[in-house]
Amino acid sequence: MKSATAKILEIQGLRALAATLVLIFHAKFVSGGFIGVDIFYVISGFLITGLLLKELNVTGRISLKAFYLRRSKRLLPASFLVLFVTAIFAWLVLPPISRGSIGRDLIATTLYISNYLFAWWQNDYQNLNATPSPFIHYWSLAVEEQFYIFWPLFIIALAKLKSARKFLIGFSTVTIVTFTLGVWLTIVAPIWAFYSLPTRAWELSVGALIALLPALRRQSRLLAILGAIALIISALWFNERTPFPGAYALLPVLGTAALLSSIGSWPQPLKWLATNRVSVRLGKISYPLYLWHWPVLVLPIALFARDLYLWERIGALILTIILADLTTRFVEEPLRARNFKPRRVVISTALAMVFALLVGFGIAQSTTSSILVNGKQVTLASIESRPTPYDDGCHLNYHESVSPLCEFGKLDSAKTVVLYGDSHAVQWFPALEKLATEKGFKLITLTKSACPSIDVVRESVGAFKMSNCAAWRENAIARITAAKPDLIILSSFEHFVPEGDPRNVEQWWAAGSERTYQTLRPLTSKIVYLLDTPLPKRNIPNCLASTSADKCLADSTLGLPQVAQFEIINPANWLCTNNCPGIVRENVAYRDASHISVATSLELSDLLWQALVAKGFSL
Repeated sequence: MKSATAKILEIQGLRALAATLVLIFHAKFVSGGFIGVDIFYVISGFLITGLLLKELNVTGRISLKAFYLRRSKRLLPASFLVLFVTAIFAWLVLPPISRGSIGRDLIATTLYISNYLFAWWQNDYQNLNATPSPFIHYWSLAVEEQFYIFWPLFIIALAKLKSARKFLIGFSTVTIVTFTLGVWLTIVAPIWAFYSLPTRAWELSVGALIALLPALRRQSRLLAILGAIALIISALWFNERTPFPGAYALLPVLGTAALLSSIGSWPQPLKWLATNRVSVRLGKISYPLYLWHWPVLVLPIALFARDLYLWERIGALILTIILADLTTRFVEEPLRARNFKPRRVVISTALAMVFALLVGFGIAQSTTSSILVNGKQVTLASIESRPTPYDDGCHLNYHESVSPLCEFGKLDSAKTVVLYGDSHAVQWFPALEKLATEKGFKLITLTKSACPSIDVVRESVGAFKMSNCAAWRENAIARITAAKPDLIILSSFEHFVPEGDPRNVEQWWAAGSERTYQTLRPLTSKIVYLLDTPLPKRNIPNCLASTSADKCLADSTLGLPQVAQFEIINPANWLCTNNCPGIVRENVAYRDASHISVATSLELSDLLWQALVAKGFSL
């Protein structure tokens, strides 16, 4: 049997592994490094539950006051330090028009509800290309803090029961119920599954079960090896397209549980990896390491308006380690060594939270609501406004698969036009609605975010599920068949990638285009494919707010070639000359990092009509 010190060193090694995996994942070195968060959760559930059960056995009760004071003293000083420093640099580096979201995120992070804010934010397809929040990594701390609020109360409630197996039944129930919920929600609402406490609680309760049941702790070298293999496979095999934290999360969670259960019998090489001086030190500074790594990586990206080069990412990781070490030496360790009175801890925590909230409100109030375009102030709201189908329910989001009856223009016209595609189709709605009213045809819209009209199977990522997309396409084709349109206008975002090998992307798109053409050809007399608009190199409104217009460009060379027999219209000819600027004929051309603005769509309506007529469409 190994000493308690040896056990602590091995757990520090696991903490070091968890933090390192997250760091190198965000630095784009390991595809599945996000499992570091799951490793942390199992360790936290094991340690916290062990302390609570020990207190209950020794004293017959659990002091909630003492528990929450210990957690506050342990977690909040470093957390608030990084929050304040990040807020200052974000205020300086990010465009003034983004300060509203910075302040909002800081407030949510301070209140430890940021996991739900970020779930709501990322569930909107329009935010996929936006710059990630410098506070987004605090979501996992919010989950953990929420667990710390409820878990002691749950143990106290269980302690009042008379059953000898009350803790086993209680912990097991939490594990089974929340795991089942996580698997189900990963299918139907993956963003919420990823960020929510009810779908992550089982990972912490698995650690709790190990703390509860000594029988689970076996002196098994094989168990340790299997646990290490599980973590290696997870880190190297998983990627951002892995449905997580559903059933796949079992691999890193059970791998960590196996390693915790077999402490004391790890093979010598594995033990050395975990208990050498470097690993132990990294484990000791793992908390501030996690806190610092994300702002150190993401704020330079916002400053340089590009991804970091290899040497810059390595430098960012080195800086993260230095900052984490300094935070541990000069903030965490001195405060941990001092025996503060409970009243002082409470007051200090309250003051820090109030100050952080005030900073958040102050930053939000300093946001700029307009940008200068050719010497004129243009409101951000007008630039970022979206076509009306987003607001009236005609443009579907991820989980929806049946478009409502959305008809515009001259509803009793003998001519019917269908707009069919994803958000890069609906960006043309303002122009087409204007034409439908002026020229006198009926316009039917069938559009859904992230679901191209081209018949391809794309990867399910985030809240997008290919099954919903396929169902929507089937319903849309049925609607087109019934409508018997005179013209179908297709358009799609042309930067998706196929499941599997992305090198086959052009063949994949060409085959899907041909299938789409063959499906639609019998349903109408004319099909026009409106090629995708040039892709901005960065968020255009943010770019114009922070730098000169000549640096705010789009690229017309990107995108996938269209080889089916559609009539082709290329809007790049209307948006580009020698380059593709962010301002075209006095209008901000794009409302974000992907879609043209409503003003641009309206301004291009005459050119679009001329192109449609040239392709043979007539009233």
